Amino acid sequence: MSRVEVRGGTMLPATREEITLTTEDGLTLVGELATPIDREPVATLVTLHPLPTAGGFMDSHILRKAAARLPAMADLAVLRFNTRGTSSDRGTSDGAFGDGVTEEMDLRAAMEFVSERGLPRPWLVGWSFGTELVLKYGRNHAVEGAILLSPPLHRATQDEVDQWKNDPRDLIALIPEFDDYLRPDEAASRFASVPSAVLINVDGGKHLWVGETQTRRVLTEIVAAVNPTALPLPDEWDVDPG
Repeated sequence: MSRVEVRGGTMLPATREEITLTTEDGLTLVGELATPIDREPVATLVTLHPLPTAGGFMDSHILRKAAARLPAMADLAVLRFNTRGTSSDRGTSDGAFGDGVTEEMDLRAAMEFVSERGLPRPWLVGWSFGTELVLKYGRNHAVEGAILLSPPLHRATQDEVDQWKNDPRDLIALIPEFDDYLRPDEAASRFASVPSAVLINVDGGKHLWVGETQTRRVLTEIVAAVNPTALPLPDEWDVDPG
C-alpha cells in the first residue's frame, strides 16, 4: 500500500452502478449510484445539479467529487442523475428543461428509486438550481434533511421558503461570501422566516466552489450534517499500487 494526496481528480473505491429513473410522465433519466464497498451505507445523498442551461449536470464538480470520495470516506451512498433534457458522459435524460416545474417529477422518480432500493436515511443535496427543486418540492418526500449549496432563490418563491418554517427536518444552507446571486446578508433576510434553518456563511466562498479548499469545505459540511462520526475527512488515502 502507498498513500496518495486526495485532490480534485481522486477517485476512491466504491461500487458504482449506472442506473435509470422513470418519471411519471414516461421519461427515462440517466444517473449513477455510488455506494461503499463491502458494507452498507449509513445514509444516502440524493443530489440535484446546477442549472442545465448554464452547464449544470450530474458531473458538476462538487457532486462528482462527493460520489468519488464520500462512499469510501464517510460510508455514504451518493445518487446523481441528469434532470430531464440534461446530458453528461453518462448519457442524456429524456425530455426538455422544465424551468424547475416539470423537474418535480424528476425528484419524485429519484425518491421512488431510493425507496425501492431500501437506501437508508436519505438527504437532499441541491446546488444552485438544484436548491430551487429542494425548496419547492423537498418537503413532500421522506428525507431526514436538506443541504443547499449556493441557493440563488430565483425560482423558489418566498412563500415556498416560508413553508419550511414548521418543518422539523434539518435545513442547512452554505452561503458563499462572494456568491453571484445570494450573499450572506440577503440570505439572512430571505431565510429569516425559517428560524431553525442553519445558514453557514463561507468566507471567501464563491458560487461555483472552485478549488480544492472550497471542495473540502463543502464536503466537510455535508458529512458534518449527515455522518459527523466520519470527520475529519482525510487528506490522504491508501491505494494499492497493483
